[in-house]
Amino acid sequence: MNGMERLRTPLTWLYAPGDRPEVVGKALASGADIVIVDLEDAVAPHRKAYALAATVDLLADAHPVPVHVRVHSPLDIPTLAPLPGLCGLRVPKVTHATDIHRIAGLAPGLPLYPLLENALAVEHAYAIATAHPDVHGIALGEADLRADLGVRDDSGLDWPRSRVVVAARAAALPPPAQSVHPDIGDLDTLAAGCARGRAMGFLGRAAIHPRQLPVIERAYLPTPEEVDAAWEVVAAARTDRGALALPDGRFVDAAVVEGAHRVLALAARAA
Repeated sequence: MNGMERLRTPLTWLYAPGDRPEVVGKALASGADIVIVDLEDAVAPHRKAYALAATVDLLADAHPVPVHVRVHSPLDIPTLAPLPGLCGLRVPKVTHATDIHRIAGLAPGLPLYPLLENALAVEHAYAIATAHPDVHGIALGEADLRADLGVRDDSGLDWPRSRVVVAARAAALPPPAQSVHPDIGDLDTLAAGCARGRAMGFLGRAAIHPRQLPVIERAYLPTPEEVDAAWEVVAAARTDRGALALPDGRFVDAAVVEGAHRVLALAARAA
């Protein structure tokens, strides 16, 4: 695998339809941390072959921005896997760990990101997350999951969201990114949803339009108060006196220190 991964925690993952090279080009220049070329939902059936061919052309060279591909079919993978510009595969509709073994066999060593899009996948979240060393992250596909569960209110997805956050943490994977917000004109609801996602343990969010990127980034970057608190925790940990309490009553142990370092890593990208 080639491609230059950025030295900052990714917060924004921008989808672009594979059959529209001009849109993919704009996505690469948008400032997104990762661009996902979509060969699945964003491409009409009669355009799938063209989308694959255009993506092969795109990935003949590496790009400054990491490029992932959401495949339409496992049949796409042998064509895509050797390309120097490909940095990861988004694998839709994964339901079992065996799905991951099959995909990993088609693209050995390539980072895989399974998408959990139905009830069975959510039930198997930890097994999928730990199925193979090439799994680098998991996420929900909320549009299909809503349909599968018959959920009408957003709160109906709270349990699956928590489930995927816990599974990722238990598998020692990065926190999952939130699923897309489909209304590109409603940035207020996007911001509110990001704030809720952050509170639930998500880190970053997928987007379908560049105008969503600054909203997502602002929501997930730590506030100055959070940065100050993180520095206080890290400084206290340097005393090497074991667990201790800060002046404001917060208890500092290894997990708290790890969380403080994550905050400072995110703050560094803003600098």
